[in-house]
Amino acid sequence: MSEHLTNGSESITRVDHLLIASMVKPGTRVLDVGSGEGSLLALLERQKRVDGRGIELHQEGVNRSVAKGLSVIQGDADKDLVDYPDDAFDYAILSQTLQATHQPREVLEQLLRIGHRVIVSLPNFAHWKLRSQLLLTGRMPETSHLPYKWYDTPNIHFCTLKDFRELCEELGATIEQSYTLNSYGYKLPYAVPYFLQNLIGEQAVFLLKR
Repeated sequence: MSEHLTNGSESITRVDHLLIASMVKPGTRVLDVGSGEGSLLALLERQKRVDGRGIELHQEGVNRSVAKGLSVIQGDADKDLVDYPDDAFDYAILSQTLQATHQPREVLEQLLRIGHRVIVSLPNFAHWKLRSQLLLTGRMPETSHLPYKWYDTPNIHFCTLKDFRELCEELGATIEQSYTLNSYGYKLPYAVPYFLQNLIGEQAVFLLKR
């Protein structure tokens, strides 16, 4: 997943990263799972002075993170989270990665065990643009937020906001905060009902507590 959004020639921090940062208390212990090139971890260390650690599948991302002075190791969220002790971190974060894991339910369970709180951001595969493309063209949809062909997408479990809320309920996780974003990156008002958020929300950020 791209770590930046592009506005013309200007690169700006991802909107979900800014929302995640707003949920994290200063000076806390943070594990960023699927940390990419370290953009979120660097933001949290800079703005919130967290004690941050990262785990990233791809060596290139690890190398770029380490070059920034970040504490990031190579690891697989599907396999390596079991090695972390209970309550090892104040926050365990999974940003735009859940849909790319092989066992998303087990990954979320591990995060809820490792962190006092869990923050998850994810794309919404029930967004109206995706629904309409599939209905009208009969082909797997693409958007600027999900710009992949069906044969080379990193996303292997297509999750909607409704699906994720139901998974949280199954795991006994409480949703303390949630923000749903439209196609322009603006937060939807809290008054918008959940079924409508599932239709017009392009992505969302959740703060969970077990």
